[in-house]
Amino acid sequence: MATTRRHFLETTAAVPLAAAAAQEKKVSANDHIQFATIGVGGMGSEDTRSARAQDGVKLVAVCDLYDGRLTRAKEVWGKDISTTRDYRELLQRKDIDAVVIATPDHWHARIASDAMEAGKDVYLEKPMVQKIPDGQKLTQVEKRTGRILQVGSQRVSSIVYQKAKELLEAGAIGELNLVEAWWDRNSAIGAWEYSIPPDASPETVDWDRFLGNAPKHPFDANRFFRWRCYRDYGTGVAGDLFVHLFSGLHFVTGAIGPTRVYSTGGLRFWNDGRDVPDVLLGVYDYPAHGKLPAFNLALRVNFVNGGSENSGFRFVGSEGTLAIGGGVTVSKVPRETEPGYTIGTFAEAAQKEFLREYNRKYPHSEPAADAIRPQSEERYNPPRGYSDHLDHHRNFFHAVRTRKPVVENTVFGLRAAGPALLSNMSHFDERIYDWDPETMRIKS
Repeated sequence: MATTRRHFLETTAAVPLAAAAAQEKKVSANDHIQFATIGVGGMGSEDTRSARAQDGVKLVAVCDLYDGRLTRAKEVWGKDISTTRDYRELLQRKDIDAVVIATPDHWHARIASDAMEAGKDVYLEKPMVQKIPDGQKLTQVEKRTGRILQVGSQRVSSIVYQKAKELLEAGAIGELNLVEAWWDRNSAIGAWEYSIPPDASPETVDWDRFLGNAPKHPFDANRFFRWRCYRDYGTGVAGDLFVHLFSGLHFVTGAIGPTRVYSTGGLRFWNDGRDVPDVLLGVYDYPAHGKLPAFNLALRVNFVNGGSENSGFRFVGSEGTLAIGGGVTVSKVPRETEPGYTIGTFAEAAQKEFLREYNRKYPHSEPAADAIRPQSEERYNPPRGYSDHLDHHRNFFHAVRTRKPVVENTVFGLRAAGPALLSNMSHFDERIYDWDPETMRIKS
């Protein structure tokens, strides 16, 4: 590497975010947005903390099916908040403007639809739905009710991904042809072996309500607290992590989805009763879209990677590569000035004739120092302590207040969730699926 330059991210993305923050700092006490969280497990608690950090936003109620979490909510956020096991009680309240939904995946569509029908705006954790047809229905409800729905994949609000988007659009790596993305983990918690409280029982857990439309099953604390491990309630590594990668990819490139999906993997290590793989690989064909050329995508999730936990992107173009990790890195090696030749198997006369023509077309002298091809790398780092999770919630509540549309609505959400869910189907059905990203439907 010849040169390395480091920059803070200074992008146009920061402008609307700053403007939104400045506007919300000026809201009056009468203009506060009151919200409730439905599902206050790990992700729901993190969402609630990010939501409460916004100016002019107040938590007034929570819903969960484990009594211990309702008790903990009062311990953490105040005894004055209301708690319930039944989310419908919250939707009936006139003093609640919006809800954060962080339930198991099989409840996403039902609760989000009910919330919009009840006049509430919705922050809905990813994946947007557990089943593709539910996404179609949710899109119709959003359109008919006019409510704000934002899916909780925060990369669409990240200044890091905004910088990557700007660089790609500016031709920093030439013409895109391949994208690789991964999300590896190497720990029990990373593989969803979440802690189970000692008081877990049919008395402290509303098991029947948890099951909902899922197949009936006797009470099982593992299934309740580690629901991501089971197809009845979750969407496996594809719904948990591939969907983040699809969201980030679609935001950066402007693509709307692949036309062909194939995945494979298996359960290699975490044999704890789960029925979803802990290693999954996917390959996807993306068609040309607008100014974006056709390209291929390769995804990977490995819960037994034997190393550190990490995730990232590598965009490969004709003139270089763009990587996203903690920041954005653009690496370039200029193309050779001549193609070279392989003529050793030619007859001697043919070699001489080839070289005469080659040297005429590519005249050159003895190599000199200035003929060495330069390499370059530029690194763009976000400010210390930057949180795209906070930005994503800021954008949601700004949209709730101003009624301006969000980027990650139901259409964007289904275009990310659809290929992720198809990845599961491809793995379990052992077949390739064709997908129409325009209509967001499986091709027959």
